[in-house]
Amino acid sequence: MANNILITGGAASGKSRWAVTQFAACDYVLYLRVGEAVDADTMQRIKYGNEKHGVEWDIATGAYSKPVDFFTDHKFVIFDSLSSYTSRIIDEMCPDIESMGEDMRKEIEKRVISDVTDMMNCIQEKKGSMIIITLETGFSVTPENHAQALFREILGNVNQRIANTCDEVYFSASGIQFKIK
Repeated sequence: MANNILITGGAASGKSRWAVTQFAACDYVLYLRVGEAVDADTMQRIKYGNEKHGVEWDIATGAYSKPVDFFTDHKFVIFDSLSSYTSRIIDEMCPDIESMGEDMRKEIEKRVISDVTDMMNCIQEKKGSMIIITLETGFSVTPENHAQALFREILGNVNQRIANTCDEVYFSASGIQFKIK
């Protein structure tokens, strides 16, 4: 059965660690990172799980556009992270975030949601599972900096839409994960 999971929480709250442990015994997982490098702690956990369980994962970095294009025959995917991807799409579609209007904000949200939905649909077709990692924006005050406030609003809206379409949602705080959906 296909399963799409969102895990949200603050920075360094244990989201990536949790995601890696969920698929530790699965073979041929795709760890898809938006940034250029996977942090050393996460890499160590992946290597440890691969050796312990005799499995092999693929790690892809630099998923700056159309992340579904990185999927081959992977049945399990960890997408790290929706917040980083949203930031990249903002930079691509509106390099001068200070001048962003309402129509552009909506187009950015639509693009990010569409790209994530493409990944979710691909995993469903394969009857696999995907974990999407994101930052939670709901516990902070609205930043005075306009660009930061726009990012927070866009990511908050994207997170809500993706959470509503996922099968399961977890919240991570201080290394402890709570199932909220």
